[in-house]
This record gives sequence, structure tokens and C-alpha cells, in this order.
Amino acid sequence: MPGMPRHPAASAGFTLVELAIVLVIVALLTGGLLLGVTAQRSAAEVVDARNRLEAVREALVGFALVRGRLPCPAAPAVATGNVAAGRENCALEHGVLPWVDLGLPEVDPWGQRYTYYASNAFTGAVPAGALASFTMATNGNANIKETASSGANIASDLPAVVVSHGSRSFGGWRSDGTQVPGASGDELENANANLTFVSRTTGDTFDDLLTWIPPSILKAKMVAAGRLP
Repeated sequence: MPGMPRHPAASAGFTLVELAIVLVIVALLTGGLLLGVTAQRSAAEVVDARNRLEAVREALVGFALVRGRLPCPAAPAVATGNVAAGRENCALEHGVLPWVDLGLPEVDPWGQRYTYYASNAFTGAVPAGALASFTMATNGNANIKETASSGANIASDLPAVVVSHGSRSFGGWRSDGTQVPGASGDELENANANLTFVSRTTGDTFDDLLTWIPPSILKAKMVAAGRLP
């Protein structure tokens, strides 16, 4: 009625319940935005990693076209700053990418070095009078499977394989020369220095990314460059 005082609750603004509801809504919206930003960043890192792996493969082939052989791996347990870090060590078949010799970045988007396998049949010194260290009959011995337990191979007789160990980084080599622990299952297959590697769709338990050089493609490029008959 006119002239009667208004009840205090009617002019008190937000009640505690209303304020709590507003805070919950803000938290949900903020969380959703953060998840969206995180997902976009993760997707961008994967695209960047794939592009870098493509550049790595081109650099390996380019090295072979110039030198007549693939580069040897670098020793993985050598810390950045050491004169041998990122340099070829031709006593090895398993190691990390020799980023110094190739003029490439040391690490992938997640800060780990690239695991690198190269068959010594393709990294040996070029014999006197020859243009390449290998011939058309030479094959590598690394294989790619869809899972560690698969019977069939996705690719076989590979001279070189490169692994980025993904955002989880399990099995990758840090710049201080230590290996990230925790690799298991299919990720362990890419970190245990044998001749079997795994490449499949990434998920919660596997996020490695790989590239490799099929012998037929390498030899075709070597023929085109006059390095093989």
C-alpha cells in the first residue's frame, strides 16, 4: 500500500542462493572456455609436430642425396652443451636425431628429442669410387606395426625411423641426456631400441607420432639425383 515501508528482502539485491547460482554458471563457462583453449592448443601442437616430422624426413633424404648415405644417430645420453650433443655417432643405430648435423631444432613441440633409428647398411662410409654407401639391392631392417602385438607390418625393411614421443613424452630423451620414464605397451615399443616400432591413432595411452623412409622412395630419389644407377 502507498506509504508502507518495503520489506528489506525486496531491496537487498542478490540473495546468497542467487549469487551461488551465478558463480556456478561463471565457473562452468570459464571451465568450458579453458577446455576449448586447451584442446585447440593441443591440436595445434600435433599439427606442428607432424609438420616438423615431415621436415625431418626431407632433411634426412636431402642429407643422403648430398652425402650418399643417411646420417648416423646422435648419442641420446649426451646433454646439450657437450661438444658431441646432436652430432653423428656412427657406432650407433639407435639414438636421437643428429640435429646439429642436419641443421634442425633439437626438440619436438613438447621439449623432447626425436628418437632416431638408422640402419648401418645405409649410414656407412661411401666406398672409394662409389656414389653411395648402399645399392639398389640394400634393404633396412626396421618394421612398423599398428600395435606391438600385431602379426602384420604396416611397413617393412625400413632404413630409418623417427619418433616424436608426444605430449606425454614417455620414452623420449630430454636435453639433459636423460630418458623420460614411464613408457609401456605400444609406447615402450618406440623407446626400447629394437627394430619394431608402432604407429597408430593417438589416444589416452598412446600419443607417439612417427615418420619413416621407405627404401623404394629413398632409392628412387637417389637414382633421380644420379647417386644410384
